[in-house]
Amino acid sequence: MAEHGRGVAPSVRAYESLRAAVLHGEFRPGQALKPQELALAHGVSLAVVRECLLRLVGEGLAERLPNRGFVVPQAGDARWQVIAEARAAIEPTMLRMAISRGDLEWETRVRAAHHRLARTPPFERDDDVHFSDAWAAAHHAFHRALLDACGNDVLLDTFERLWTASELSRRWSAASTPTRDYLAEHRRLEQLALSRQGEAAAAALADHLAVTAAALADQATPAGHPPEDA
Repeated sequence: MAEHGRGVAPSVRAYESLRAAVLHGEFRPGQALKPQELALAHGVSLAVVRECLLRLVGEGLAERLPNRGFVVPQAGDARWQVIAEARAAIEPTMLRMAISRGDLEWETRVRAAHHRLARTPPFERDDDVHFSDAWAAAHHAFHRALLDACGNDVLLDTFERLWTASELSRRWSAASTPTRDYLAEHRRLEQLALSRQGEAAAAALADHLAVTAAALADQATPAGHPPEDA
């Protein structure tokens, strides 16, 4: 795993490395995250590893099970549908607000964010089944730019929490929908938002979110990854 620059605390390196490993599919859904093995692999104490794992639990990237320790969540876990339902209830409303309140600066940010997303390859290699870090960052930046002008910090904070909580399921959905045209979906969102079509844009965003949720609704594990007991 990549080494960070000098001066970075070992606990930070361990957390970032473990987080990246989960997001990149190095641990299978349902696989145990064993603190003792991870502490040895990262050269840190058990206390540091447990702190890292608890942070991942808070981000939806790990799950703590009674008497079983920490595991990677299952792709078919019902929690993904709950998160998707919350996002579908909140984000289209935020987009309507942003479209009605957004100014020229907002339009410029949305256009720039979409341009970066459209020019960023979703995968580093042709045979990848998980989105690249660069695409994931550009994807988040575009969705955040769309909603930024809603003018409500509480809603924006909620968006950020739900986005983080759904990051793992979003990465897994790539394997479930290999023919999905993300470019067209995001282009339509940009066009509707910038043409100030609030209701149509909100409906398009709801559809966009629903496709990801549907990809995981009946899926027990991502393609190519059989379940593993903890």
